[in-house]
Amino acid sequence: MSLPIVDTFGRKHTYLRISLTDKCNLRCTYCMPQEDMQFMPSRWLMQADEIKMLAGIFVEMGVDKIRLTGGEPLIRKDAGHIISDLGKLPASLTLTTNAVLIDQFINNLKDAGVSSLNVSLDTLKEERFAGITKRSHFTKTLDNIRLLLAEGFVVKINMVVMRGINDDEVSDFVRLTVDEPNLHVRFIEFMPFNGNQWDMSKIVSYADLLSGISTDFDFQKLPGELQDTAHRFQVNGGAGTFGIIGTVTHPFCSGCNRIRLTADGKLKNCLFDTTEIDLLTPLRAGKDVRTLIYLHFHKKHFAHGGHAGFTEKHAKSDYEQNRTMIAIGG
Repeated sequence: MSLPIVDTFGRKHTYLRISLTDKCNLRCTYCMPQEDMQFMPSRWLMQADEIKMLAGIFVEMGVDKIRLTGGEPLIRKDAGHIISDLGKLPASLTLTTNAVLIDQFINNLKDAGVSSLNVSLDTLKEERFAGITKRSHFTKTLDNIRLLLAEGFVVKINMVVMRGINDDEVSDFVRLTVDEPNLHVRFIEFMPFNGNQWDMSKIVSYADLLSGISTDFDFQKLPGELQDTAHRFQVNGGAGTFGIIGTVTHPFCSGCNRIRLTADGKLKNCLFDTTEIDLLTPLRAGKDVRTLIYLHFHKKHFAHGGHAGFTEKHAKSDYEQNRTMIAIGG
């Protein structure tokens, strides 16, 4: 067992997020630039055996949870093989998906020990779904969410709330959690990334979300852990939960335990840090990458990649220098 990955603030990093691809079968506006989107050539991407090798190294360094992300991770032709390989590691395995293809992977997920998944869904209205995603997979998405629940999976729906676009549906999403114990909703503040046309006026803040929900429901705050990204709540008498990920107005950096590995094998120690380190090239050269990992996390800032804060000025000068959301892996 290698030494754990600990930064200079004493945060132990045990949660690895691996992006399998920067491609997606949806075109969500907050995630992907609507013009001039350039995808990585396949030869740049980590191959299945390299993903398995790097994941194994991180597990030896104390990682106990792995999440597969994208783009859409399930569009990779070898996604099933990767899920099977990582399911054999002594770490819990999960993924974030838009659920369009999930019916093809139910048995594969069960065999790999996956019991909970995050599903990205930003509206319960078909026409609005087409407007946000630029695709017509609404019915398929809802059918597959129902399938996951019927098969016994815990489903966490991720909704990016954008003012004037889908913020009128927040209570409708909360209502989904009242009778379904395996359904949990997470409302996510709109975050700035390269090319996603972010500005503060589009954010529905943590405080505004709670205020709006309180007009329709009585609810209580649930206890949480230091490393939680979401503050969790439950409608009184409800079976499921809802939560708010307030990255912009209510950050959770003090308990951060996350590691991000992009599809081309670059290590990021924070979603918003523009600095990266290449693990794939030295891995392919037969070198031990552990020292690189330790050094990169020794340089981790306390919050938001070292940026001063979320303002219009800083979003343009700092956050837009980052990769697009889809190229990072969420």
